[in-house]
Amino acid sequence: MADFRTHLSVAAGGGTLLALVGWQADLWTPGEALSVVGLTALGGILPDIDADNSHAVSLIFTLLAVLAVVAGALLLSPWLSLGALLATCGGLYIGVRYGLSPIFKHFSVHRGIWHSLLAALLCGLAISAGGYRFLALQPGFAWAQGLAVMLGFLIHLLLDELYSVDLTGARLKRSFGTALKPFDYREPLNSALMLLMVAGLVPWQPSWSALGELLAQGSAFWR
Repeated sequence: MADFRTHLSVAAGGGTLLALVGWQADLWTPGEALSVVGLTALGGILPDIDADNSHAVSLIFTLLAVLAVVAGALLLSPWLSLGALLATCGGLYIGVRYGLSPIFKHFSVHRGIWHSLLAALLCGLAISAGGYRFLALQPGFAWAQGLAVMLGFLIHLLLDELYSVDLTGARLKRSFGTALKPFDYREPLNSALMLLMVAGLVPWQPSWSALGELLAQGSAFWR
């Protein structure tokens, strides 16, 4: 499989290209383009959330903890005093960074459900729904952020499959086919639960017409 640095750098490169195209097509501002790059890079390392590599897992959960703090601050600031808000955000950071990480690692298997197209869809829908419902993003840009995460996720899966092909020995490694798969065939229950989570996110999505308009504008730019 590709190493952590390769996943991160290639996904960031793909995110940069996507951000530039969207900016040139007047889909988002330069500031919004930076978030597209960042979310694509995040998507590029998310499948390794179940990895045995402590560095990869630590970085992923640190990023997720920061996102949780930002979201918590934005949502709770109208309701809490400064002291209570700081305490709550601190609790969010510690809970996500140091609480969820060992629990997740205990119940997950590397190259399992998180190395699948179903997981890519779940993460993309979660980002678009969160941006639209909780951060009050415009529907089109909320969809753009979700698609950025899915792009980074797909880049990761494709890189893992490419690294499973040994061109010098003209053979396929044992890991071939374990990354770019629709769902986890070995754990159908996990796949069914993730599918239910995807279905649960559907009503929370921005307008589907906004997604169609975004895709139409993007394809028109390429033509």
